[in-house]
Amino acid sequence: MWILYQTALALALVVAGPVLLLRRGRHYLPTLRGRLGGYEGEPVAGPLWIHAVSVGEARVGATMARALPADWPLLITTVTPTGKQQAAALSGDRAATAYLPFDLSFAIRRFLDRFSPRAVMLVEGDYWPLMLRHVRSRRLPIVVVNGRLGERSFSRLRRFPRFARSLLGSIDRFAMQTGEDRDRLLALGVEAERISVTGNLKFDAPVPSPVPEVEALFEAAAAGRPMLLAGSTMPGEEELVLDAFARAGGGGNSLLVLAPRHPERWREAGALVGEAGFDLALRSELTHDARPDVVLLDSLGELAALYRLAAAAFVGGTLVPTGGHNPLEPAVHGVAVAVGPSMHNFRHMARVFDEAAAWQRVADAAALGEFFARARGDTSTLKALGAKGRALVAANRGAVQRTLEVVEPLLAEAMK
Repeated sequence: MWILYQTALALALVVAGPVLLLRRGRHYLPTLRGRLGGYEGEPVAGPLWIHAVSVGEARVGATMARALPADWPLLITTVTPTGKQQAAALSGDRAATAYLPFDLSFAIRRFLDRFSPRAVMLVEGDYWPLMLRHVRSRRLPIVVVNGRLGERSFSRLRRFPRFARSLLGSIDRFAMQTGEDRDRLLALGVEAERISVTGNLKFDAPVPSPVPEVEALFEAAAAGRPMLLAGSTMPGEEELVLDAFARAGGGGNSLLVLAPRHPERWREAGALVGEAGFDLALRSELTHDARPDVVLLDSLGELAALYRLAAAAFVGGTLVPTGGHNPLEPAVHGVAVAVGPSMHNFRHMARVFDEAAAWQRVADAAALGEFFARARGDTSTLKALGAKGRALVAANRGAVQRTLEVVEPLLAEAMK
């Protein structure tokens, strides 16, 4: 079975590899060594291995890293370059960072031999069957933190109960976000004593520190105009945001900061700004005397801190059916947030925001344009909406401590 699994995965990599390198080679080619189990520099010895898929999970991983005992060596792995960059920026000297190896035996063994981790922490649950098998063969404890099990994943696992029991049976403790996630694990045969509901660790993420020199550039570019920020936008969404910006009066009334989710799309998004007739400035080329209509955020790691300057924010991945992104980054600053209908990757969080009326739902570019227009007119409504969002974040903190109570005793034994 494992030979067939690795053969199928290797074939998939061979087929998909040229496409990925053609489309994203600049970002992914330098990561190949790490994905084959290699590592540059002196590896940290005997760490707690924290695996976080991409940017959102890396933030959670860094939050946990800061909460764990200071004498524990830590390693954070990610799948994406942006996730790795985020993990390194947020954890600093507290943790080493690397790429998760491909789920192939030679790469996993090479990785495990190089680092010799003493325990594994999976953020939200990224279950690679062969990786889990090799980890368990070395008798390492495995915990899941900030766990979630979406409807799609649950449905797939339920169709293959033996595989689900084998996969999930590798995990010693599950610290899940919601009671719904717990109930789905129970339905898949996970014993109740291995599951705890600890809440969403994303609510406990620290508020990003201001970066004065960067803020000064954007404040100069705004020149007294309110700043509108569209973060983590996806393909097909920039056109809608630019339409909404035009409906709200365009650059004469406000400054739009556009932040595509994936770096390889920066050039594409910039071209769309030009086609829409707006004056564009790239963040990488922004000067204090620039007064553009739109700034394209072609940088990594600055979005979360920039939200505090915004009069209003739109969270991308929500006007196109990609499942949404984290709305907490603007909300924690008290910034009014708008999202579209697609939030299925954050169902529980969306439910909490909906019930508290702590954001604005927009169905299309016209509705988003009306939301943006309030930044020049009905600012009191936006401020009240932002205050609700900030209060909601504060009310839902505490997941870190609850998570530590569940997983730290098991991990402490392994990290002695």
